[in-house]
Amino acid sequence: MNKNFIKLLLVTLLLTSCQVEHSSSINNSSNEPSSSTSFEVENSSSSENSSSSSSSESHSSSESSSEASSDNTSSEESIFDSLPPISYVQVFAPSNYTHVYAWINTNTGVNELCSKWPGTTLKNYDSEWKTYDFPGYTELNVIFNTGSNQDQTADLTISKEGYYWYYDGGLHMVPPGEEDSSGGTGQVPSIPSYQADSWKEFKFWNEYDSSYWKTINKYNGSRKDFRQESIYFAITTRFYDGDSSNNVHCWDGSNPDSDPAWRGDFKGLIEKMDYIKALGFTSIWITPVVENCSGYDYHGYHALNFQKVDPRYLSEDVSFQTVINEAHKRDMKIILDVVFNHTGNFGEGNIFPMFEKVGDLGSFNCVKLVKESPLPSNYNSLDSGEQYDARIAAMKNTRNDGSDPNYIYHHYGNFSWDTFGDQVAQIAGDCVDLNTENPVVAEYIVKSYGEFIKMGVDAFRIDTMKHISRLTLNNYIFPALYEFANKCGNTNFFMFGEVCTRVREVWNRNIPALSAPFYTWKEEKEYPWGDTETNLSSIEKAYNDNNEVNNERTSTNAKLNGVTYHAPDYSASNGVGVIDFPMHWNFQYARDAFNLAKSTDQYYNDATYNVTYVDSHDYGPDGISTVRYNMGTRSWAENMNLMFTFRGIPCIYYGSEIEFQKGKVIDQGPNLKLSETGRAYYGDHLEGSVTATGFGDYSASGTVNTTLSSTLSQHLIKLNKIRQAVPALSLGQYTTNNVNGEMAFIRRYTDSSIDSLALVSISNSATFSNIPNGKYVDVVTGDIKNVSNGTLSVSSIGQGNLRVYVLQNTTTGTLSRIGGSTAYLK
Repeated sequence: MNKNFIKLLLVTLLLTSCQVEHSSSINNSSNEPSSSTSFEVENSSSSENSSSSSSSESHSSSESSSEASSDNTSSEESIFDSLPPISYVQVFAPSNYTHVYAWINTNTGVNELCSKWPGTTLKNYDSEWKTYDFPGYTELNVIFNTGSNQDQTADLTISKEGYYWYYDGGLHMVPPGEEDSSGGTGQVPSIPSYQADSWKEFKFWNEYDSSYWKTINKYNGSRKDFRQESIYFAITTRFYDGDSSNNVHCWDGSNPDSDPAWRGDFKGLIEKMDYIKALGFTSIWITPVVENCSGYDYHGYHALNFQKVDPRYLSEDVSFQTVINEAHKRDMKIILDVVFNHTGNFGEGNIFPMFEKVGDLGSFNCVKLVKESPLPSNYNSLDSGEQYDARIAAMKNTRNDGSDPNYIYHHYGNFSWDTFGDQVAQIAGDCVDLNTENPVVAEYIVKSYGEFIKMGVDAFRIDTMKHISRLTLNNYIFPALYEFANKCGNTNFFMFGEVCTRVREVWNRNIPALSAPFYTWKEEKEYPWGDTETNLSSIEKAYNDNNEVNNERTSTNAKLNGVTYHAPDYSASNGVGVIDFPMHWNFQYARDAFNLAKSTDQYYNDATYNVTYVDSHDYGPDGISTVRYNMGTRSWAENMNLMFTFRGIPCIYYGSEIEFQKGKVIDQGPNLKLSETGRAYYGDHLEGSVTATGFGDYSASGTVNTTLSSTLSQHLIKLNKIRQAVPALSLGQYTTNNVNGEMAFIRRYTDSSIDSLALVSISNSATFSNIPNGKYVDVVTGDIKNVSNGTLSVSSIGQGNLRVYVLQNTTTGTLSRIGGSTAYLK
């Protein structure tokens, strides 16, 4: 929902402050009213290949453009011709609307002008129009509605006196059919001037009454701490096809009809949720679900509308809400991939409207120019490359023609990696950088993605987080989203982000401001904060203050004190985790990842919240970074052993359980068939029936049973069961002190009802000293060692094998072997 915050002149009327009850729900159709004017493609354009820098995200560098035109509508003599000049606001709406809700925004909240939602009854003007006037007001916001919450306009902002007519999805200062000389109708008004720090507090809490602030489907299971999760990551469109009727090709690419890029869907994800649970995973990370627009957008990272679920995921009986409901029914959680940093290069339908999608979604002809588009009048006559240039010029105002007067996008033009430009410049041709320092944009992001929190999404994975200043995130977006979750009752909601650093060291080329640990901390100092220009100046100052390593903050939150668990200190934490990119980049071999982590974990506020993976839809580890992991099954097993027993939250990319597409290039955009890449369709391996009766417990038949019986699938099932049974492995701190072994460590977690201590040795021999005496049970094999001298030794067990000796006490109950033997865990 699009709303600007306007600095208001309060005049003669007294304002009544009430809570507002209007909704901006995310649903399967656009929140914008449909236009009465048809915008048809006059001639087609060929797809274009736009250049992009090599980036860390799942972004194709290929774009296509559509050519669109609008009909000019003529009008007969208007009944409005004799309206006199006025010094206040009068609005007109088509006669199908019955009410107008009006309000103004102040630094203290929302003030309603007439009455609470749905507002005041409109007055009849003639058979086609209704009206209402606001004497004394020159700046306000309105929503026309039918009084039922089922049919309403978008939020409409008025910034000066005059008559306003609602048509073609926006407000206009002339009746339909007349030339608009004002040049500003239907557009987002100019950015207001805020006092410093005036938007640190979330502005729209009072817009909704208490009935709004409820999670539609809240997870009510026993896992309250997100570190108790293990994550299965799937590209929704490449996982399983549950409904072939929504399959479409991307405009670019050369995939055959048997394998369209948009193939998997929500229905397929639900059908195979039991497969993911059968592997033992508790959470499913899925790629972005918002409406996308680009030549190769099957992955979801090229948004067109943050407030609309892309219909290519949907089925007649399945929405995104259904996905959440079905996951929670299985005691599973949904992690939604979200993008705050950028949109695609076709604008954003609510805050920078240029296009809408109508008709065949498999053809670029479905993209139609909207009437308020800032693109040049000759856009249709341009070739595809020129059309791309025109879109970028409009969004970034590169021609200084006022095409982005409200500074919705960053206008920074001198991009280079590992500089301040990382946070304000366009990182790829199809990823145009939103001006997240603009209060209007930041508020829109929070309101849009807050709706997913309200639906019951359990966590966000934040894409391209490195490309947004931590100052912006900490000052507003992070606290606002967590507050949104708390007000909805989604109190265990969690966020973690991608800080892509393709180096083996923890500090990305010695720049803390662009490094993963940096994004886990609160700010150390205050910077001026308020309007767009102030905020942009402050984030550059904050970057420069943190552009070299200099006495960086450290924490002991992840480390044991000897072998004793201690209460972590979160006073300096911003509450957000990160993907452990330094560990990922070292994961060609488990020992390299382990050695890097244990020597640098102190720089994270709490590394036990790091999300760890070996490879993903973007990269493999250094040395094999362009392909899916191909170092062999034993190495895979060893990597998994480390991820599931060491600190952090383990994450597996779909298909790794059978070494799916090993050695295949991960991503080549439209230049290679998806079937030949690391993003191939996985559904062929999931055919058949599977029913999960618990995490890692199932019955299955057909091909999916073969998949679940694979070496690494069985390995993962056992690891998941062990991790879930031993709290030290998910919640515990660790130490390598008093441990002699190549990959060995002690983990412990203690609270009022639990004391869980585990000694872990991966592949090699190890000796643990100065440990509590008592009975230790290896939950991998069932072996028992009674310790009386504070020392326990483990023999070399071979690559891919693992020992987890757990101290038995009154809080653990009787311990024994978990699961049977597998190819390596024995």
